[in-house]
Amino acid sequence: MKIIKKNSDFLKFLDILQVRGAAANSAIEHDVRAILRDVKENGDRAALKYTKKYDDKKAAKLTVTAAEIKKAADKAEPAIVKALEIAARRIRKFHEMQAESSWFFSEGDTALGQIIRPLKRVGVYVPGGKAAYPSTVLMNVIPAQVAGVKEIALCVPAPGGEMNPYVMAAIRMLGIKEVYKIGGAQAVGAMAFGTKSIKKVDKIAGPGNVYVATAKKMVFGIVDIDMIAGPSEILIIADSSADATFVAADMLSQAEHDELASSALITDSSQLAEKVSHEIDMQLAGLKRHKIARASLENYGAIVITKNIREAVRLSNQIAPEHLEIMTENPMDILPMIENAGAVFLGPWTPEALGDYAAGPNHTLPTGGTARFFSPLGVYDFYKRSSMLSFSKKGFLRLSKTVEIIADAEGLEAHGNTIRVRKKGLKRTV
Repeated sequence: MKIIKKNSDFLKFLDILQVRGAAANSAIEHDVRAILRDVKENGDRAALKYTKKYDDKKAAKLTVTAAEIKKAADKAEPAIVKALEIAARRIRKFHEMQAESSWFFSEGDTALGQIIRPLKRVGVYVPGGKAAYPSTVLMNVIPAQVAGVKEIALCVPAPGGEMNPYVMAAIRMLGIKEVYKIGGAQAVGAMAFGTKSIKKVDKIAGPGNVYVATAKKMVFGIVDIDMIAGPSEILIIADSSADATFVAADMLSQAEHDELASSALITDSSQLAEKVSHEIDMQLAGLKRHKIARASLENYGAIVITKNIREAVRLSNQIAPEHLEIMTENPMDILPMIENAGAVFLGPWTPEALGDYAAGPNHTLPTGGTARFFSPLGVYDFYKRSSMLSFSKKGFLRLSKTVEIIADAEGLEAHGNTIRVRKKGLKRTV
């Protein structure tokens, strides 16, 4: 674990973080482009070919039947299903607060407004390679349901043909009927272009590996996407009051995700920095995924020592982390200074894992510094908005000269003519 004290070393660390999450290199882009083109041209035949190649050699179809969902979900342990139900209720309650409505207002002879409508059809991608993620089902499907999306198609890979019981339990819990066992770039292509089995969607949401992220980037514009999700990350701002055991545990919670994950502590306490470094070594030894976590910490982990907490906040805002924990004596005093973060966790009893699973806010968050301009996934991602304009004759005349002047200034004669012909028509009827 690197301990950083110089600003120049911090800038080098920041550079490393920013390039680690690049969606793809040229080789991956080449492979993904070929897969997308194949799926676009050959539909189910290509999608099934890649499913056999990467997930299940015996795959004969893409569709998962209701009976298959039930069979897999019935294998789930009741205690885990109960936990997922609690999480689902909390997630739904939080996202219901994000619901939007159409609005209108009038100005004498004019009426203006915004029409809010849900997207008609959404595709959700749920990873299923290194691990299974029922929480991803909840976090991506529930906001779409709250928004009022009528058609939700879910794609999840089935390695060896096996459907994960907990993913299927979450799917059954939410009443999702349209499920396909397909993963990777081929799943993104099928949802974006449409095949005989999988009807084209309007938007694709959900995280995935570098191939999925690259494919989503490439189909953006053909369909909408939620965001380009990169490797997971956590940043902790802490002072001398923080518990080193808690800090170390929370850093490791991200490091175990994968080798590209990043975990960092920024503190004004050299003593805490040393304690956390020691605690990480102690806790790391007992983790099942210790090799992954160790590689993550060695390559993308750091403890940064600053002169004061205000400087720690400044550095945090530069990083714009996916998850930001604040473990200071008065974390609410720090919150107003935070400009860039996907989600902010305040105090020692709010570990990032709460947000991952059951707190309520969405765990699909901007990574790789994109919290400077992206937001967490929410109900608002599943709406489309239309502007509404209605002018009476009197309202038209009141604004007509302004429009003529601007149109002429821009050299767009036909725009101005739409105003002039109406004025001439009025004169003829007088």
